[in-house]
Amino acid sequence: AAAMIKSNTVGTLICQLSSLHLQVSWRQELCFSSNVPPQPVPPLAHTLQGYLKALEPLLPAEELNHTRRMVHEFSRRGGLGPKLQEGLEKRARTTRNWIADWWVQWAYLESRQPLPVHSNPAISLPRRDFNDWRSQLMFATKLIAAVLDFKTIISSGKLPPEYMRGKRLCGDLYPLLFSSCRIPGPKHDYIAHYGRRAPKHITVVRNYQFFQLEVYNSDGSRMTEGQIHSQLLRIRSQSWKTDKEPMGILTSEHRHTWGEAYNRLLKDKLNQDSVRSIETGLFSLCLDSPVMRISDEKYASRKAAQVLHGGGTYSNSGNRWFDKTLQFVVGEDGSWGLLYEQATAEGPPIATLLHHILEYCEKPEPKRAPLVPLPMPKKLYFNIDREIKWDIEQAKQNLDILINDLDVNVFNFKRFGKDLLKAHKLSPNSCIQVALQLAYYRSVTVLCPTCDIASQRMFRGGRTEVIRSPTEQSLRFILAFDDPALTREAKLELFRDAVDAYSALTDKVLDGYGIDRHLLGLKLQAINEGLSIPKIFMDTAFGFATHWKLRTGQMPTNTDSVMCFGPLVPDGYAVCYNPQADHVHFSITAFNCCKETNAETLASTLKDSLCVLQELLQPTV
Repeated sequence: AAAMIKSNTVGTLICQLSSLHLQVSWRQELCFSSNVPPQPVPPLAHTLQGYLKALEPLLPAEELNHTRRMVHEFSRRGGLGPKLQEGLEKRARTTRNWIADWWVQWAYLESRQPLPVHSNPAISLPRRDFNDWRSQLMFATKLIAAVLDFKTIISSGKLPPEYMRGKRLCGDLYPLLFSSCRIPGPKHDYIAHYGRRAPKHITVVRNYQFFQLEVYNSDGSRMTEGQIHSQLLRIRSQSWKTDKEPMGILTSEHRHTWGEAYNRLLKDKLNQDSVRSIETGLFSLCLDSPVMRISDEKYASRKAAQVLHGGGTYSNSGNRWFDKTLQFVVGEDGSWGLLYEQATAEGPPIATLLHHILEYCEKPEPKRAPLVPLPMPKKLYFNIDREIKWDIEQAKQNLDILINDLDVNVFNFKRFGKDLLKAHKLSPNSCIQVALQLAYYRSVTVLCPTCDIASQRMFRGGRTEVIRSPTEQSLRFILAFDDPALTREAKLELFRDAVDAYSALTDKVLDGYGIDRHLLGLKLQAINEGLSIPKIFMDTAFGFATHWKLRTGQMPTNTDSVMCFGPLVPDGYAVCYNPQADHVHFSITAFNCCKETNAETLASTLKDSLCVLQELLQPTV
C-alpha cells in the first residue's frame, strides 16, 4: 500500500516521514547512503555566536546589544539553551537526520500558501528547434523515454555516486521522485508515495484534459519510443479544445481552501479514481499551447513564467497538477521545462535528472516498436457539481490575481562568467552574492536580510541550509565602493575580503555548521517538550533578520537553463542564477503590488554592478 505521511504532532511526524525512507530497498539504501555521515548538531555556542555575527551589518548598536543580552540569558549554564541542545543531541542519536523531517513539515507541509509562485520552483530549458505540434509530440516522446530510463537506473541501484568537494552525497531523494504527490489538508499537508505499488503509468494533460498513459508493457518492459509516440498521437486526437473545466486549477489554491475542495471532490467515486490516477502516476507531462510572444527580449521571461504557473487560466494553468512531484512541460513552440514540488524534490537531484534527459535526447531510439495493438490511453473524467464548479471559479480568479501580481525578469549576463572569477582565484558563487548585496544596496541604500540556499546532501538524509549573505566585510566594501577618495586597489582588497568572508560562511555550512536549521531545531525542540518558545525567537531582531527580502539560489548545470521561483515575502525579491563559463543566467521575481520592489530595476542595477566589478578586476584604462 502507499505510504501516507500524516501527522498532527511533531513527534508522530518523525516516525511517519521516516517511512518514506523505509521504502527504499536495501540494495538502493547501500547505493544512495553508503559512506555518508550523519548530520552533526552544531555546538550551541558556535550557532549563537554566528547568529549575533550575522546581525551586526543589519542592526543598530542599541538593538544588537539588546539581542546580545537575550542570547546570553538563553545560553547560560543551567538555562534553556543547553537543555534544548541536549534534547537535540539525543534526537540526533536516535533519528536518521535530526532536522530534515522537522524542516519538511515546518517549511512545506504546514505552509498554507498556494504552491505555484510561493513554493514550487520551475526550471526553463533552452528552446527546442521546433514550432508545431508534430515536433512537440516527437520531443515529448523522447523526454518520456529519457525519464523512464533514469528511473530504471535508480531502481537498479546503478546511479553513479555523486560528490561535492570530495564528499559523497546522499541520494535518498532519488527513489522518491517518482509516483509521489503532495496531498492537501485543512491544517497541514502530507506526502503520498506510491512506489511500493510500482505504478506503470504517467499522466498526460492537454487542453485541461487528463489521460492515464501506460508506459510499460504487460511483460514489464518499457514501451519503445514508437509505442509512446503513437499513444501521444491518440491523446492529441481525443483532447481538442472543449468547454471542459480546468480541474488542475484547483491545486493552485490556498492549501486550506484546496483541502476542503479536495474532500468534496473525492466524495464522488469517478472523481476519486481520476484523482488517484494522477497522484499515483510516475510523473506528469503537460502538453502546452505556445507561449504568447511579444518580443524576443521578453520571451525568456515569459517562457520561464509559463513553466512556473502556466500563464493564467486562459493559457496553460489548467494543464498543471501543482501537487505532483514532477511535472514536465513541453510547449508547441519549442519551450520546455520542469516544475517540481519541494517537499520531496530539490534542485541538485533535479539537475542530475535534467542532465540525463539532455544526454538521452541526443541518442537514437534503441529499438523499433513491435507490431502489437495497444489499448487506448485512458481519459480521466470528473463529475462536477455546483459546489465544485464554484471552487474552480474561485481558484481561477485567485490564480489570475497571483499571476498578474508576479513580475518575472529573466536575462543572460554575457560580459563574463565563472571562468573570469576563477582566474582571479575567487569563488563565482561568493562573487555573485556580493554583487547582489551591492545591487540591492544601490537600489534602496540599505542592506537587507538575505538567504542563499545551500545543500546538506553530504549528510545522511540532509536537505538544505541557509547562508546569510550580509557580512561586515560586504558592508564595508559596499560603503567604500562609491568613495572617490579610495583607490581601485583599496576597493579591490575590500571586495576580496567580502568574497572571502562569504566563502568562509559557505565552508562552515557545507561542513554542517550552519546556524538557521539549528535555531529552528532549538525552537521546535522546545515545542516538542511542551515548553514556551524561547525569548530569542520572539525578539524583534529575530523577526527582522528572518524576513528574507532577498531569496537567492544557485542552480549550476552544464546547460543554459534557469530556475525561477517567487519571493518569500511580499516586499522581497527572489533571485536565481546559473553561472556558465563566459556568461550567467539570472531570473528575478518580485510582486507588482509592492511599490518598493521592481524586478526590472533590480535586474538593471545588478547588470551595472557586475560590469563595475569586472572593471575592478580588469581595468580597461
